[in-house]
Amino acid sequence: MSAPLLEAIGIGRSFGAVIAVDDVSFSVAAGQVHAIIGPNGAGKTTLFNIISGLVPAGIGELRFAGRPITTTPPHRRAGIGISRTFQNIRIFPDMSVLENVMTGMTPHLAAPLWSLLFHTPAARAEERAAKDEALALLRKVGLIDLAMSRAADLAYGDQRRLEIARALAAHPKLLLLDEPAAGMNPTETAELLKLLHGLRAEGLTILLVEHDMGFVMGLSDRLTVLNFGRVIADGVPAEIRRDPVVIEAYLGAKVAARLAAEHRL
Repeated sequence: MSAPLLEAIGIGRSFGAVIAVDDVSFSVAAGQVHAIIGPNGAGKTTLFNIISGLVPAGIGELRFAGRPITTTPPHRRAGIGISRTFQNIRIFPDMSVLENVMTGMTPHLAAPLWSLLFHTPAARAEERAAKDEALALLRKVGLIDLAMSRAADLAYGDQRRLEIARALAAHPKLLLLDEPAAGMNPTETAELLKLLHGLRAEGLTILLVEHDMGFVMGLSDRLTVLNFGRVIADGVPAEIRRDPVVIEAYLGAKVAARLAAEHRL
């Protein structure tokens, strides 16, 4: 296995008397796709928000590429290579598709504000390079023909892919995807799966939260399963698929017992 790119060590977070994340530890290997799954209310979204910096950890430590980032603010995490999408699509609806992608480049643009205001040669050159890169990303995600369209006019699945293109514009080492297949039809889901397999083949590390188990099992190298804020299983898809504790968490004790009995037969 590759060296860990992301490490979560004893992460916990409470909201009043509610323990949302409880002593969670796991690691994400560089170059792999790692999924966080679990029933509704398991703590997946809170954990994801802690990793991206939107919610501070109450206890525990996060490490990225060997360095502590537990208290690092979100914009600095983006600067060191952590980029994300959201469960509820967050695009700039009145901007073009191309402009939306270019906004994702902010962490690595070098031109100072004054050069942008005065439109200096350096600023113009950086803008041209950013536009070329954004067009290349739109070609990668299959949206090149819609580059000048208003983002709000895109179909739902295309808006999902636009969010991914914008996240990629930040040059991430770790891409966080929050339910990327939510609301997609089977054709859109298949296209997204193909795109993510391609990104993985390029060496990008992906951490995702997703409810579509067929999608997860067809993409992930490793899974971490949460229930009531705690890790109940961690392993490769084949192990997770037959883990009785995971089956019980999803389907209930009676169904888990029946499946176990059938397996023994």
